[in-house]
Amino acid sequence: MHKEGGSTPSTPKVRRRKHSNEIPSEATKPNEAHLLVDDNNKYKSMWIRTYSTLWMIGGFIFIIYMGHLYICAMVIVIQILMARELFNLLRKVREDRHLPGFRLLNWHFFFTVMLFVYGRILSQRLVNTVTSDKVLYKLVSSLIKYHMVICYSLYIAGFMWFILTLKKKMYKYQFGQYAWTHMILIVVFTQSAFTVANIFEGIFWFLLPASLIVINDIAAYLFGFFFGRTPLIKLSPKKTWEGFIGASVATIISAFLLANVMGQFEWLTCPRTFPWKEISIMPVQWHALCLGLFASIIAPFGGFFASGFKRAFKIKDFGDSIPGHGGITDRMDCQMVMAVFAYIYHQSFVKPQSFSVETIVDQILMNLAFEEQLELYRRLGEILQERQFRQT
Repeated sequence: MHKEGGSTPSTPKVRRRKHSNEIPSEATKPNEAHLLVDDNNKYKSMWIRTYSTLWMIGGFIFIIYMGHLYICAMVIVIQILMARELFNLLRKVREDRHLPGFRLLNWHFFFTVMLFVYGRILSQRLVNTVTSDKVLYKLVSSLIKYHMVICYSLYIAGFMWFILTLKKKMYKYQFGQYAWTHMILIVVFTQSAFTVANIFEGIFWFLLPASLIVINDIAAYLFGFFFGRTPLIKLSPKKTWEGFIGASVATIISAFLLANVMGQFEWLTCPRTFPWKEISIMPVQWHALCLGLFASIIAPFGGFFASGFKRAFKIKDFGDSIPGHGGITDRMDCQMVMAVFAYIYHQSFVKPQSFSVETIVDQILMNLAFEEQLELYRRLGEILQERQFRQT
């Protein structure tokens, strides 16, 4: 209906966020092929991707060289960047303006879970590093003893904070963000716990699985780039059977060869010894083949899951922090699946089932008071002297 004065009704304008990573509508038409082999701009894209890849690999090698703590720091930084990308995925700026401090609540939950996860993993190793300092030892022991209480208190504080900030007409958005935050915490910290555990079992068990995912990703891209003709899955239109099969073969061969190379360095390997010393093929190479099979056949489904997730929310990438690759989450989708498998495989088929002396000492230092440790030392000495007397 026209208003007085002859004015015509205006068509509402659709506003788009600046630098949005949403997929244009013409790019989401069904049954439309986007194979790399037919892309006219593929060489330009390849150069950008290659430059970013070399930069990431160089930084990764440097951090591996620096040792365990630096690798753990890298994992923590990756977690924070992934969480930031995922927190922003369903964020609505207009609603957030009416909820001051609400975004800070997400990070409160994030760092609370981080304290819980890393406290559980690193507690025993932390005790061993401060045994020479009595005051520091008591402080660290107390923090470890009340670790779960501290984390639970922080979580309950965040829970109460959330309840107290609920606003009328914003309930649906707030509860949606609350659920989304917890799903992000599960996704991010489930894999990170296994990743850090792998690092302290021996850098080998972190480096080899991570390297196999990188090799599989690069090989799939190159085989698909030059030979890809047969689409693999609709969720990822650029992935092809040629790339998948070529990458699988390259990954399995690389796993076998890399295990031999990495196995030569004592600082990379775990302290477990292998009995087959007269055979030129190292036993760990057979384990590497299993990791290679998983990295080439199962782990890519983490990427397919991420592709489906992005299509569900109509976005191209989770972020734009890595030129030619997207966001941190885009690079870590397969790594998360691989890290969990590597930990489970190591615990099931590689790690000795018996308790080591170091593990027992860790438990004694962490769970017994100083007087109890002295009593244990005295009684153990008596038992050993008695056994020695019987044998003589």
